[in-house]
Amino acid sequence: MPPVLLRVVIADNPPARLDKALARDVPPDAHLSRSRLARLIADGCVSRNGAVLTQGTASVAAGDAIDIALAPPRATHIAPEALPLRIVHEDADLLVIDKPAGMVVHPAPGSASGTLVNALLHHLGTDLSGVGGVGRPGIVHRIDKDTSGLLVVAKTDRAHHGLSAQFAAHDVEREYAAICHGVPDPGDPRLRGLDGVTVEPGAVMRIATMLGRHPADRQRQAVVKSGRHAITRFRVERPLRGAAALLRCWLETGRTHQIRVHLAYAGHSLLGDPVYGRRRALSSRTAGERAAEAAGLFPRQALHAATLGFVHPATGGRISFASPLPSDMTALLAAFDGETDDTSP
Repeated sequence: MPPVLLRVVIADNPPARLDKALARDVPPDAHLSRSRLARLIADGCVSRNGAVLTQGTASVAAGDAIDIALAPPRATHIAPEALPLRIVHEDADLLVIDKPAGMVVHPAPGSASGTLVNALLHHLGTDLSGVGGVGRPGIVHRIDKDTSGLLVVAKTDRAHHGLSAQFAAHDVEREYAAICHGVPDPGDPRLRGLDGVTVEPGAVMRIATMLGRHPADRQRQAVVKSGRHAITRFRVERPLRGAAALLRCWLETGRTHQIRVHLAYAGHSLLGDPVYGRRRALSSRTAGERAAEAAGLFPRQALHAATLGFVHPATGGRISFASPLPSDMTALLAAFDGETDDTSP
């Protein structure tokens, strides 16, 4: 089988060296470590405009299209599992899945089974795109284990390439519902004073920063000076007693943990987020006892991938899907609704 080509477009303000620029700009879902990238470069698997680049020190510039030739995927060793799947849409080229919170997308150390890929292999057998590699057949993008909602899976290589190109070009419509600490106020001087935060018409707040690994904790992401460009927009859909808010968030880019990191950066981390919220508690005096207790017991980040839209890679028509809030998030909202103001008669 011919190699699979991964094209990486070098983003703005790249490191001067090819190896460092690729380490920064290769999509996380490609799972190419710095050491593997170095081997690929040395083995002549990296090229620019047809010219092979064999030195990691080769210079690069923003906008360069770098092709990486990857070995074709091996037959998967992942066992099919008869796990429940909520299939929102399926055709010859792709599926759209409404993933429950708690399900990992693909196997990884510590999560060898019970994943979406295990379920897909049971549902489809080998009828999945191999572009994602042996451990990630059909997987075009991911959402976190404890985030619920919509994602698209490729059944054919044609669909995988077409969808991946749309994600890379930021042409995919992705909206999330989130419940955060506090009520973000577009007029808040503190919020407006943060680097990268601006306010757009319709009380939409925009956060544009660089995201990368946390300098002291490799398991976390953080706003850093040198990383990957990330843009999140959000708007308050509904204040919750002044203690929290239901948000609508839009992703322009799709970096790891992007919404979670950006909202924490803004001082409005997600309820239930154990990594970026540090299990921050709501005040029962402000939120009410019932809501404060429900928030304290909420077992995951309150984040749901509610809308997904893209151009179908086979038909060329635009399609869009919506997923209602899951029951745990509606119950959390109901806890706020069930409170009465302290000043009520």
